[in-house]
Parts: sequence; structure tokens; C-alpha cells
Amino acid sequence: MAVYLVDRDLPGITLDGLAAMQRATMRVCSDLTAHGTPVRYLHGLFVPGEARCLCLFEANDEAVVAAVNERARAPFTRIVEAVDLPPEPATRGPR
Repeated sequence: MAVYLVDRDLPGITLDGLAAMQRATMRVCSDLTAHGTPVRYLHGLFVPGEARCLCLFEANDEAVVAAVNERARAPFTRIVEAVDLPPEPATRGPR
């Protein structure tokens, strides 16, 4: 599966509204996965000063990610394939 970045402009959204949107999105991911279309919400980041939200999903294609967000009524401006760069665990001792 690939990783996709969902870019959202959310002027006027509250933290409660943001949390509700995240819950709805995760619920749709679970439903689709249970019915044979694997998709997973990985994590998101909200920038209050810009009212911008960036979320990462794992899925087989962009269309599945778009369907999740449409069904959850989570607005987005674009969806693009991305590479998630989690921190690597320390493998060496101090230098």
C-alpha cells in the first residue's frame, strides 16, 4: 500500500470540529477495511495559524482515500502520494 497526503483548508474550524472530522474519517476507514477495501488513517497535523490540516493515509490508491474523505464529509483541497518519514530508532551508541 502507498501513503497519501490529504491537504485541507479549514477556516473557522474548532478543535471539537476537527476531532469530530478525524473520528468520522477513522470510522469510514474501519468500515471500508471491514468490507475488503484496506485503508488506514496514519496521523494528522493541524496548523491553527493557517487553518490548514495535513493528514496521512495508507491505501492501495488515491481514489480510496478520496472516497474515505467524501464519505466522512471531510473537505480537502488535494490528495497526493507521499513518503512518510518516521524517526529511525537509535541504532548506535553515543559518538
